[in-house]
Amino acid sequence: MSPLSKRTERIDSSGIRKVFDLARSLKDPVNLSIGQPDFDVPEPVKQAGIQAIQDGYNGYTPTQGLPQLREKIQAAIDTQYGHEDRQVFVSSGTSGGLVLAMQTLVDPGDEVILFDPFFVMYEPLVQLVDGVPVLVDTYPEFKIDLNKVEASITERTKLIILNSPSNPTGYVPSREEVDALGKLCLEKNIVLISDEIYRQFDYDGDFCSPADVNPKTIVIDGFSKSHAMTGWRLGMVHGPSEIISSMLKVQQYSFVCAPQPAQWAGIEAMDADIESHVDTYRAKRDRIVDALSGKYEIVKPGGAFYVFPKAPWGTGSEFVARAIENNLLIIPGNIFSQADTHFRLSYAASDETIQRGIEILLQLA
Repeated sequence: MSPLSKRTERIDSSGIRKVFDLARSLKDPVNLSIGQPDFDVPEPVKQAGIQAIQDGYNGYTPTQGLPQLREKIQAAIDTQYGHEDRQVFVSSGTSGGLVLAMQTLVDPGDEVILFDPFFVMYEPLVQLVDGVPVLVDTYPEFKIDLNKVEASITERTKLIILNSPSNPTGYVPSREEVDALGKLCLEKNIVLISDEIYRQFDYDGDFCSPADVNPKTIVIDGFSKSHAMTGWRLGMVHGPSEIISSMLKVQQYSFVCAPQPAQWAGIEAMDADIESHVDTYRAKRDRIVDALSGKYEIVKPGGAFYVFPKAPWGTGSEFVARAIENNLLIIPGNIFSQADTHFRLSYAASDETIQRGIEILLQLA
């Protein structure tokens, strides 16, 4: 008998992680694969974390988070939404928030609707709690087709996950798309999770949260992308108190709490101005889309820091294999999708790296 649980056998190691491992074997690769900001954590945020460590704030915090940080986030959420019942807690990154949501909401056999292409973590997380992923195709423009969503709903549908701006496509759905989805979930009594980790990287002013029209929406957010704090593991979750309190019970017996020094840094991060980084990334997006659009089929992304072009020949996997042979690291689209037609590149990279990547991609087209 295998010592491994059956649930671990249902999932594979992340394809992105495999590309990262490959990067270590290449000499000076042109790396447009990683979804991590290339700017540094703002200096006041770093100093707040250092000061917390030096002042001895290194132990546990309450499971729901450091009161000073939680109260500051709660005030911002109350100002934005004005919901009578919307509570927040601090999680160990958005990934931690997603894990807690799956464990709290999904029973074996429950169906979870995902929009394809989807963030690589969603499908395995559903499978790890014995849920059933149900994929709704959004190709070729990555728009939310409400008719397709309604056709996918069954009596076993428990929740829907929306990610906007999207990883891997960078797509930002319109207010009409988001509002319609939020209202549909409210009408059908389906829990809606809105993963908003890239919300500050909205280049054209189109971002909106389904929580605007659906007060039962669970919002997951954090500091990893906006403040380059990916390794600090600092996120937040907010939604109706009944669900939040249950997620906290699970957090007590799993993550316990987010790292305390990071939480002190988060207080400072909430006041940090990152607009210059957003402007820089908007320019990077425009540069790479303009350079490639003549030879690649691209839906111009409205946010995040990814472009999801269609492979100009072969499958996405075949094209990526050729790119890697030419020292360019990008991610095949089938990591995020049932389809193997596209590839993801990240422009969270230096201008020099982006230029080298553009030159290789133009040669490969």
